[in-house]
Amino acid sequence: MKLTRYTKFTGDLSTSFGLDDLMQALSDFLLDSGYQDPFSPFPNMDDSMESLRDAIRQALESGELLDEDAQEQFDSLEEPQVEELIDKIVQRMKDENFLNAEEPQAPGDGEQGDANTNARFEVTDKGMDFLGYKALRDLLGPLGKSSLGRHDTRHEAAGVETNGSSKQYEFGDSLNLDITATLNSVFAREGPPNASGLLNLEYSDLHVQQADYQSSCATVVLLDCSHSMILYGEDRFTPAKRVAMALAHLIRTQYPGDTIDLVLFHDSAEHIHLSQLPRVKVGPHYTNTREGLRVAARILKSSGKDMKQIVMITDGKPSALTLEDGRIYKNAFGLDPLVISETLEEVSRCKRAGIMINTFMLAQDFQLVQFVQKVSAMCRGKAYFTTPQTLGNYLLMDFMSRRMKHVN
Repeated sequence: MKLTRYTKFTGDLSTSFGLDDLMQALSDFLLDSGYQDPFSPFPNMDDSMESLRDAIRQALESGELLDEDAQEQFDSLEEPQVEELIDKIVQRMKDENFLNAEEPQAPGDGEQGDANTNARFEVTDKGMDFLGYKALRDLLGPLGKSSLGRHDTRHEAAGVETNGSSKQYEFGDSLNLDITATLNSVFAREGPPNASGLLNLEYSDLHVQQADYQSSCATVVLLDCSHSMILYGEDRFTPAKRVAMALAHLIRTQYPGDTIDLVLFHDSAEHIHLSQLPRVKVGPHYTNTREGLRVAARILKSSGKDMKQIVMITDGKPSALTLEDGRIYKNAFGLDPLVISETLEEVSRCKRAGIMINTFMLAQDFQLVQFVQKVSAMCRGKAYFTTPQTLGNYLLMDFMSRRMKHVN
């Protein structure tokens, strides 16, 4: 049941709206990927406090954050009052742990500039989790999903959430007795109970209820941040970040036994904490898919989980390779035989380690399609050729239904 909390309005505009609404209004700014969109409300902004203040000002001026009365009050403020209001809002975001911010320092002697220009901020784990929740709600809304379960498998075990079947008790089973089956076993052996009402219950009579065996899974999101993710007049990276955050929130809240890690791959690859994802941007990089797979495989092998998967989101063919001496071999033209052979060899290692690779491809070049289909065939994974607009639906539908069916 949804509850609404009413508080006395004090006339302070900084508390006249919820911070969740503000975070939603700032989501495009907080997830900036470096794509220069001429139609974006937040062009040429970075992670400085000055940019944050400008973004908050734009959200207030948009007319979508405040109600009609509060908007009218805001429009009547003088510039110093607007600056004071923004200060209060930033402080409120810090107090409620949506972001961490450096304290502005005044320029030194002989230096020029605003103190807010050098100060930086970062989204906290709470803020990151909220953005993930919002992304998950937006992505799952069109799917009509009202509730989520756990990862089902083809196996059964003695458990609490029963499926209607039962089995004879064996040492080590959860003692979730099936009373009906147990008594039927006694009556079949001893006949109806006598006048004393005592039953001669033996070990072999015990039956326990069966439940679907549910397993945990280790997931690594392998995210391409090469330059092609923002080329060709389209921002593919920001939607990919939203999906990664939504998947992280889904796993944290609905699959508590699972783990999720994030690996970025470009000229090389690195494992980063999910809290750093909002500020990650693409760069002038090539696509070193093999190095990304190697880093992801190391993480999964140390996870201790029986079920392991890589979710790779990319739009480009492998174009770089880390050589034995540490140098980066690059070839952006065509599918280089050396790069492809070494990348497929790494895919083969993942297969031998029991790691499934599911690829979500944001491009449909013919040669690229062939390469991705080969990767999927080698590791018995799945390949989806999608767009930034439908990526989230494909990925989340696959994650929630993937282990309800046996993939041969």
